[in-house]
Amino acid sequence: MKRVPIVVVVVFLGIATGACRERNVTGPAPGPAGPPAPTSAAGANTRPLRIAMIAKSASNPSFVAARTGAENRARELSASLARPIQVEWLTPPQEDGAVQAQRIAQAVKEGMDAVLLSCSDARTATPAIDDAVAHGVPVMTFDSDAPESRRFAYCGVDDIKTGEMIMAELARLVPHGAHVAVLAGNRAAPNLSRRVEGILREAARHPDIKVVGTFYTVETPEEASATVIQIDAAHPDIDGWAMVGGWALYTKTLLTDLDPKKVKLVAVDALAPELPYIEKGLTPVLIAQSPYLWGQIGVTTVVDKLFYKKNVPAIIPMEPVRVTKDNLGSWARQLQQWGFADVPEQYLKMP
Repeated sequence: MKRVPIVVVVVFLGIATGACRERNVTGPAPGPAGPPAPTSAAGANTRPLRIAMIAKSASNPSFVAARTGAENRARELSASLARPIQVEWLTPPQEDGAVQAQRIAQAVKEGMDAVLLSCSDARTATPAIDDAVAHGVPVMTFDSDAPESRRFAYCGVDDIKTGEMIMAELARLVPHGAHVAVLAGNRAAPNLSRRVEGILREAARHPDIKVVGTFYTVETPEEASATVIQIDAAHPDIDGWAMVGGWALYTKTLLTDLDPKKVKLVAVDALAPELPYIEKGLTPVLIAQSPYLWGQIGVTTVVDKLFYKKNVPAIIPMEPVRVTKDNLGSWARQLQQWGFADVPEQYLKMP
């Protein structure tokens, strides 16, 4: 039986050596070891350390999982440090870079100690990030970076390599001379733009494959699946889809509207609603991120920086996980252990 790899990177273990001697993604991690940073005022360590968490949208299941990871880690560290750590959820209900910038300013105004951010638009977020840092509020990004800003660290996959991985997998699934399409999301999102870049870079290495176009969609299940159906109808010769996000697979629509004998999909993410696509064979490979760890690693890194005054690396890389029928059961159990309550029972029972 193939097992899902533990998605913790050596670099992250380096920064968390004092914080977690044994980090296990399926169980609670112990709090940082060693003496706390000295304080100048009596009782200063009892004041809550407040971390504003600003993801792209509150409705996206990936960011809900990231929130769970952050809140669970905050509770663990609160107990081990004898100091309350609070995660303040300031994520917009729908994706909006301007609202994100406003929420960063709100975090500064409300006296938050740090910000965890997944950028919808790096150009809009960068001035807000820099202003927060200028006011003494450090910012860490996850999932989607703002590399030109003054953020102190980023945690996530290498998006260009992830894009290359998507197309390399799709190339093995479609016939010689295949026509393929790229499903993209928010044009301004830096992580998604780099994934598209990686997809097209890998496609150029396969001269027998023709990319009919890159098609942008609103990042909701309904809009994304409708976009796929519309484009597929306009281009009936499409043999495959390279998807930078799994939004279209959060509904069952494509399970009935696309024929797995005629078209294959490869997408980023492997959350519970997407698993039936693997079982049916429409999406033989999903490239999974580990959203729970975005929050877990983010809170740990903020505590290392603020509480222990550690030097943390600017980039904390995470490796994507290749999910297929071979490891579907173990991945389903991993999702359940991370707190996903919607994992279908039949997958939990698979070897």
